[in-house]
Amino acid sequence: MRAARLTSPATPLTGPTVAGGADPVVLVAHGSRDPRAADATRALARAVSAARPGTPVWVSWLDHTEPGPTEVLRDLAVAGHRRAVLVPLLLTAAYHRRVDIPAAVAAAARSGPPLAVRVTDVLGPADDTTDPGLLAGLCRRLGETRPGRFDALVLAAAGTRDARARRSVGRVADALGAEFGVPCRVAYASAAPPAAGVAVSRLRASGARRVAVSAYFLAPGLFHDAVTEAAGAAGAVAVAAPLTDAPELVELVLRRVDDRPVLASTG
Repeated sequence: MRAARLTSPATPLTGPTVAGGADPVVLVAHGSRDPRAADATRALARAVSAARPGTPVWVSWLDHTEPGPTEVLRDLAVAGHRRAVLVPLLLTAAYHRRVDIPAAVAAAARSGPPLAVRVTDVLGPADDTTDPGLLAGLCRRLGETRPGRFDALVLAAAGTRDARARRSVGRVADALGAEFGVPCRVAYASAAPPAAGVAVSRLRASGARRVAVSAYFLAPGLFHDAVTEAAGAAGAVAVAAPLTDAPELVELVLRRVDDRPVLASTG
């Protein structure tokens, strides 16, 4: 059995006999070819680690960037840990949460020592409600753009073919619109209509004069770039930055860590 070779965003795990103390937290991001996305995920991991001293925090990706969650979980087990908490850094509970993450946990169980893995809810709505911290993070990023007064909003998301996941994005849009007292429409960068530019144009055609765009993204990348360009061309007054390591997002991650869901995945 090979020795553990984890590298932490904050405190390195130096050998196979470091088990003990708080259960390690494994953050799992989608992954992107754009290096800015991985940098943003590492920044979030550092912020989570700083907010929870004594808890080892590891970062992994489902695609494009290494290590993957299977490798991290297996190495934690080899290092002597018996439990871990895995937090999906995802805003919808679509294919990656339903299929890819359970598959990664199962693969770790097949190839390493026993490790009980508790998989938390995603960061987006886990039921019919939007977490106040998620909403506050979106408001923070929108405020940082200094849009001035606006009379309509677009919530721009990455996109998914999963109808249930799209409904969860719609719930966030409803909550965001209610927070500001303006209409808020959903747009997608891929997989589903409308595109951000189309959503902005429709709101302007219906009478809105100042439309701002809230970015329902965890990290920068090609999708956010495309939203920014299309929304600006359609006349949006501002496009917010992704959530990245917003303090409210850090608090939300830690709430997910502290949750005790009925269902757990055990390696």
